Amino acid sequence: MPIYARKKESEFSPAPEGLWPAVCVDVVDLGIVQSQFGPQVKIQIRWQLEERDPKTNRRFLIVQSYTPSLHEKSKLRPLLESWRGKKFSKEELQQFDIEKLLGANCQLQIIHNIKEEGQVYANVQAAVPPAKNAPKLRPEDYVRVVDRPKQDEVSGGGESYNAPF
Repeated sequence: MPIYARKKESEFSPAPEGLWPAVCVDVVDLGIVQSQFGPQVKIQIRWQLEERDPKTNRRFLIVQSYTPSLHEKSKLRPLLESWRGKKFSKEELQQFDIEKLLGANCQLQIIHNIKEEGQVYANVQAAVPPAKNAPKLRPEDYVRVVDRPKQDEVSGGGESYNAPF
């Protein structure tokens, strides 16, 4: 009996480009991941935008991976300093609990990247503090990865993401 492999067509809609109110809904420890620079420890930060996908009426979910480093040349440090609106103190640079971001509001600058196959991915270009007097966003219809049943890890959880893993 033949076993067929097929290219699965993506069903997700990428978040629209622009500056959007957002809330951090999860920080995920990916452990050691193979990268172009060899094995590296990686984390994901996940945000929900205030904007909703017209196809599903659910908030757009943005997922971005980072190396958990506060080195001045890392991707994470300038993102966090911009989001916080201030530089890290010497004490904070020694150890900063990334889970402090859970529930934190911001504005995300979203840009689109297009893969060779034509797939469009929404990526975080920058995070800045929320607009003054903006209503506080709360996570909506989201269960943290650490709180999900273990079977979700095997099946992939069935979610659609706006960034590649």
